[in-house]
Formats: sequence, structure tokens, C-alpha cells
Amino acid sequence: MQTASKKVITAWAMYDWANSSYSLTIVSAIFPTYYTAIADPEVHLLGRTFERSSLASYAISLSFLIIACISPILSSIADYKGNKKAFMQFFCYLGSAACAGMFFFTKENIGFGLLLSIIASIGYCGSIVFYNAYLPEIAAEEDQDRVSAKGFALGYVGSVLQLILSLAFIMLNDSLNWGLGTLPVRVAFLSVGFWWAGFAQITFRNLPPSKKSEQKPEHNILTNGFHELKKVWQQLQVYPRLKRFLRSFFFYNMGVQTVMYLAVYFASDELKLKSTELIITILIIQLVAIPGAYLFSMLSKKAGNVFSLAVLILVWIGICIAAYNTRTVNQFYALAFTVGMVMGGIQSLSRSTYSKLLPDTTDTASYFSFYDVCDKIGTVLGTLSFGFVGESLGGMRNSVLAIMIFFIIGFVLLMFVSMKKERVQLAV
Repeated sequence: MQTASKKVITAWAMYDWANSSYSLTIVSAIFPTYYTAIADPEVHLLGRTFERSSLASYAISLSFLIIACISPILSSIADYKGNKKAFMQFFCYLGSAACAGMFFFTKENIGFGLLLSIIASIGYCGSIVFYNAYLPEIAAEEDQDRVSAKGFALGYVGSVLQLILSLAFIMLNDSLNWGLGTLPVRVAFLSVGFWWAGFAQITFRNLPPSKKSEQKPEHNILTNGFHELKKVWQQLQVYPRLKRFLRSFFFYNMGVQTVMYLAVYFASDELKLKSTELIITILIIQLVAIPGAYLFSMLSKKAGNVFSLAVLILVWIGICIAAYNTRTVNQFYALAFTVGMVMGGIQSLSRSTYSKLLPDTTDTASYFSFYDVCDKIGTVLGTLSFGFVGESLGGMRNSVLAIMIFFIIGFVLLMFVSMKKERVQLAV
């Protein structure tokens, strides 16, 4: 096939520009700082009392549990139906509406705000399934890396620009004493909803109708995705190196995802950082993540994937030890810089390592669906563990040490991984 026109490629990549505002503003920056600022240390919800940050971690766990359950269904729909755009629009509007609804999130309705964060997460992850499924339809195989990178770059620029605009309003309110209270923050949530849905119109207007799969699903379309995952699991018994890597990935990625989603809550509760200091931390991570990914990409070319991943995991173990002992703002900024350097590297290198270890098969979608489900379930278990340990042992510093155990297990399991592919040929 030929790569689509520049107009179509740009339209596809613009969805990254649109939805990345959710990733940065809602997931990483403003929502966590706002939540910790307005929620009491102990929150009464659903008939029991939760520690504030633990409750946030449980909400993240629930959202990813739902996503892990529906992801195979969505992948099956994306593979076999010719209506990817319609499903992509549905989840886009679901997520953006939830973000806009956070305008009404106040101290008096903490549960409402957390519910909207769960819905927004489902909308984001659901739309990404169909967004990714479009890539092989609009770009030839030799152009897919370039097209994917264009989306990543636009997403980075768009998310940072939207966050800066939101921060400008928030900081002007604080510095000029406008007396608007929480309104600028809630307007930031509203703006994410409009930004996401608004810029997505460029994508929806210019993307061509998606293609139906030439193959028919072997089972009902709602269950076919789960059967595909079962097939991959059976295949893994024949490919022990791939299976060993997935075991390692499951554990160390559990730690990575937990840090990504809960670092701000840790900084707010344990270090008492102010909102502006927390957001500066997020920007530091964003600014160094891309060069960090390139740095470890170069290291992998020289020393190999397994060695590079081992170095990355050791750094993450060091980050956990440092976080437990961090007491000052400057120490946390240095920690954030280190997290940024290794965050992009471990994510990009993990996916490329997995890709290199895949068997010779045309059905890579099923293998990456399995990889994605491992990622989501790991996030569920990691965030649940973080919240449970924080509540049970009193304080999130103990949770950090618990997360370190996941990295250690992942490191040990990685030592049994070889990059040499098995030669077994098996159709999936």
C-alpha cells in the first residue's frame, strides 16, 4: 500500500495534539494537585473512610481494571469492523465530556470528581485503541515509525501549550489577587474538554472511512478478542524467551506506571509541595523525557536491549530509595529530572524489545493486544498495592518501598531473557 496524503497523515497525528492535553493536565499535573488541595486527609465515601491519596490510587486502579476488561473487545471491533472512526468519536466525546464536567468538581463532591476521572480515563484509552488501529491503514510499513513519531511530537507540543495556557490563568489569579478561588483550575478542566473534542474535529473531518478486515472473526465479535488473547498465551508456551520478557515487563512496568500516576500525590502528601512546585515538577519530567528516550535508544544500539533495560531498572530502584529519603523541594526536583530521563526510555525500549522478540507472524495485533492488557493489569495491581500499603502502614513512603520490590523482581526476571528469537513457526 501507499502512504496516505500529507493532509490525512497530519489529520491523524492531530488527534495526539488533541488528546494529550488530557494526559498532561488531568492525569499528571492539575487534577492531582487540585484534588490533594481540596480533599481532606481522610475522605468519607461509600460508607467508609479512605486516606486521601490511597483513594485516588484506588480510582486509578478501577479505571484501568475496566479498561483491561473492555480492551480486548475494542481491539476485536477495531480489527473486524469498518467503523473505527465512529467508535473513536464516541470514546473521544465520552472522555472530553468527563473532563469538561470536572468544572463542577468541588470540595463538596469528591466522589463526583473521581467518577469523572475514571470516565475520562476510559474515554482516552478507548479512543486510543481505534486511533492506533488506523496507523497501518494510512501509512506504509516503512513510513509507520515516521508517522507515529509525528503524532508523538504533536502530542507533546499540544499538551505543553494547553498546560501553559491553563497555568497562566491560575498563576495570574494567585499573583494579582483576583479572588476567583478555584475557578481558574476548574476552567482548566473545562478547557481540556473543549481542546480535546475541538482539535479532534480536524482528525474526524479528514480521516478516510476505515477498512473492514478481510478475515472474519472465529467467534462472536464481543468475545473474539479474549479468544485471541488465549491464543497468544498458548503461543507463549512455545516461545520461552518472549514469555520470560513479559514476566519481567509485567513486574517492572507495574512500578513504572504506579510512579507515573501517583508521584504528584506522594509529593503533595509527604513533602507538602505547593501546587506551583508540583506543576514545575511535571514540566521537568516532560522536558527531559524525550532526550532520555533517545539516550537509552543509543545505549541499546551499542550494548543491547537487555543490558539497557537492566540499567534503566537499576536507576528506578535507586529512584525509589531516593524518594523514600527525599525531604526538600530541590531534592524532589532532582528526583523528577531522573524520573523524566528514564521514564521515556523504559517505555519506548520495552515496546521495541517486545517487538524484536515476537515470532514470525502476520498477526502482531494480537500480540500487542496481549502486551497492552499486561500493561493495564500491572497498573491495576501496582496502584492498588500503593494505596493499600499507604493505608495499612501509614504513609506513602512505605508504599514507595513496596513499589521498589516490583522493580527488583522485574530485574531478576530480566536476567533470564535472551534477545535471540526462537525459530519455531506457529500461526496465530
